[in-house]
Amino acid sequence: MTWTRLLRFAAILGAGLPLAAAGSAPVNDTGTTAWMLTSTTLVLLMVPGLAMFYGGLVRTKNVLGTMMHSFSAMAVVGVLWTVVGYALSFGPNALGGLVGWSRDLVLLRGIDHTILPAGVPEYAFAMFQGKFAIITPALIAGAVAERISFRGWVTFITLWVLLVYCPLCHWVWASDGYFFNLGAKGAIDFAGGTVVHISSGVAGLALALFLGARHGYPKTAMAPNNLTFTLIGAGLLWVGWFGFNAGSSIASNLETARALTVTQVAAAAGALTWMLIEIIREDKPTSLGMASGILAGLVVITPAAGVVQVGGAIALGAIASCTCYGMILLKNRLGYDDSLDAFGIHGTGGIVGALGLTFFIRGSWWA
Repeated sequence: MTWTRLLRFAAILGAGLPLAAAGSAPVNDTGTTAWMLTSTTLVLLMVPGLAMFYGGLVRTKNVLGTMMHSFSAMAVVGVLWTVVGYALSFGPNALGGLVGWSRDLVLLRGIDHTILPAGVPEYAFAMFQGKFAIITPALIAGAVAERISFRGWVTFITLWVLLVYCPLCHWVWASDGYFFNLGAKGAIDFAGGTVVHISSGVAGLALALFLGARHGYPKTAMAPNNLTFTLIGAGLLWVGWFGFNAGSSIASNLETARALTVTQVAAAAGALTWMLIEIIREDKPTSLGMASGILAGLVVITPAAGVVQVGGAIALGAIASCTCYGMILLKNRLGYDDSLDAFGIHGTGGIVGALGLTFFIRGSWWA
């Protein structure tokens, strides 16, 4: 692996990664590697958390099918990512920059002995990114729950990961990607506001509109079967999100601590704001409302976790809850069937975070 390529990976997902001296081989940083392995595990934990979150919101007859949508992504995308997904996402520009590509990265063959300049084995980075590739299509399932066949779902996520996720990941996070090099500092998407949440939310909305509404919607009552499941799922997502955001620093340093802190604060602010909205509008908060607020706060801080301070995180969490709550009301007025509000929370929260972070960037970031 060339030194130029090693430097390219040092730029991925953050500034200030520790580099080896010029001309010397990178040395494994055991502390950073341990954190990246922990973060990878935390992000994977989000998948069963999402399965429980979604499974509690559908009708009893559809619980296992809905949960399988999330778990199937672990199998399908887990294989797809290691075979070609990583190469398409983080290989050098190919097809005019539309995707990345390197034969050395197919089946991860070329990284067997590679330590990145950040001090971590490239295997750790590849697996960390692979968990993002798994959970992103799983989020889409919330928009079409209770009305898509398993065979159709597996076919869809296979094509979507190859044709949408991998190119978008390359544009935003690979150092030769178009958005990574846009402007003086590139597009700001610390942990996936655009790559993960906006892409999955918009895709979910498009697929929901294409498939049409569930039979009987909206006249037939379709109440959640188990909100206890949903709350537990929300809790698992909150825990896993620390790896999702703080792990995206690809380091174990001040930036990592900042990202973890604002993740906690934004989630809390989102939950509190949603509860206050329900108290004002309906006289009492609900468990589903709190879970939705937690998720809105986590989504909105995802692109901003590397650039905002605590005050900005509180503001973004509150704004996201208000905006997502309003989008769900608008959905009910317009009558489209985004079953579990994938666009209402992930798409909307991601857009708010990607745009709203510009008002809260810490001054030192511009230096």
